[in-house]
Amino acid sequence: MFMTKVLGKIAGGFLDLVETVAISLSIFLVVYLVIMQPHQVNGQSMVPNFQHGEHVMTDKISYKFREPRRGEVVVFHAPPAAECVEGTGCDFIKRIIALPGDRVAVRDNAIWVNGQKLIESYIPANFEISPGRATLNEEIYLGADEYFVSGDNRPHSSDSRSWGAIKKSDIVGRVFLRYWPLNEISLIEKVEYLTNFN
Repeated sequence: MFMTKVLGKIAGGFLDLVETVAISLSIFLVVYLVIMQPHQVNGQSMVPNFQHGEHVMTDKISYKFREPRRGEVVVFHAPPAAECVEGTGCDFIKRIIALPGDRVAVRDNAIWVNGQKLIESYIPANFEISPGRATLNEEIYLGADEYFVSGDNRPHSSDSRSWGAIKKSDIVGRVFLRYWPLNEISLIEKVEYLTNFN
């Protein structure tokens, strides 16, 4: 009788543990698949604002209710022209520079949007901003669902200058939080540009 009670308590405790784990996993999966997702910065393309190895949190839900905005940092699936190794689940982190309907050119060590020079206080003045294959000697016209993205570290970034615009459907989400390393925890704000690009 005593053994039966003990085994019953153990079984009840085990079932409670299984139920707690199942609920926790369900909540985690909903958050991970629908609301937000962690990403690790890989490489130097966003220096000096993001360093290799930093961990960020990506908001996956905002763009279901509104359009991406100029100056926001996003994570997106790398386009085929970026030539990522197949099967690696290659995602990029870049900044949105131009929006659907914009015209983009790269010349005179600057990016020009709708004929106006983009003033970027968040990157060092000595960074060389050279055109890639896509923007060499020509202006890019963005379609209704196209975004021009670029790494902040212009001399060392594979971005829309080389392989063209990305589509909204490629975007995983908006980077809103840096959470690792702990001494660098910070919210990621959208950059405000002084120029009116319309």
